Amino acid sequence: MNTIRIVWGIGDGPTEMASYDAALADAGVHNYNLVTVSSMIPADAEIEVAGTAPDLGPAGNKLTVVQGRATATDGASISAGLGWVRSEAGPGLFYEAAGRVPSETTSQRVLDGIEAGQQLRDWTFGEPGTRIVEAEAARDEYTTVLVLATYGHSESMLG
Repeated sequence: MNTIRIVWGIGDGPTEMASYDAALADAGVHNYNLVTVSSMIPADAEIEVAGTAPDLGPAGNKLTVVQGRATATDGASISAGLGWVRSEAGPGLFYEAAGRVPSETTSQRVLDGIEAGQQLRDWTFGEPGTRIVEAEAARDEYTTVLVLATYGHSESMLG
């Protein structure tokens, strides 16, 4: 069975990219080249809320993800969220949201997105799941929050 793991992290750094890398490290996926996809969950996938990713293969490989992320400095409140819902037949969808907003706002945006996605499909859906991460950005460096859905294991970048 193919597993999609929900992982998340928070990181600080002297630049936006450094804080993003630190948040990826917190989530356990900092050694991969991330390939972002839109939102669809394959019918044969199992979803596991993992927090931190296990070893998903050699460093430098590509890893397919859906991600919600926000980066800020200056003490702003930031949050990132990911929601998911499955149809009775198996396929489903993810929806992400992020920004300089409290977690309650991000959570509502995620749920609103899931509802809109459901209305576009003639499927019967179960109950949605969500994961929201919030932090107060550092004042003297950057802070990134992120939530990712990681699809399976990493694959070689070289084909």
